[in-house]
Amino acid sequence: MAEALPDPGRVFAALADTRRRELLELLAGAPGTSAGALAAMLPVSRQAVAQHLAVLEEARLVTRRKAGRQVLFTVRPEGLTATADWLAARAAAWNEAAVTPPAAPEGPEFSADQGKDTLL
Repeated sequence: MAEALPDPGRVFAALADTRRRELLELLAGAPGTSAGALAAMLPVSRQAVAQHLAVLEEARLVTRRKAGRQVLFTVRPEGLTATADWLAARAAAWNEAAVTPPAAPEGPEFSADQGKDTLL
């Protein structure tokens, strides 16, 4: 069974934090890194890094795997790609709606003379 797509709201919330974006960049350059190793690269505690990684994992932007006693994290590009695709589809739909003028009303109650004053 295919895994559900990430919720764009969760992805945007996860990416709203500067530290989480920094963690994603670090993981992109060093896949399979532990929370402790990431914390050593940043001015934050291992617990803070672990909390940020949990948010990123819930948003499906990172995965974890056990390697002995360590838990290693890796970026999931498909999580970001799915959200980018969703965003591009919304932009295209909104652009199309902005470019396409609304249809003129039709029917007997709307005539070309409606709203004009007529003198008899």
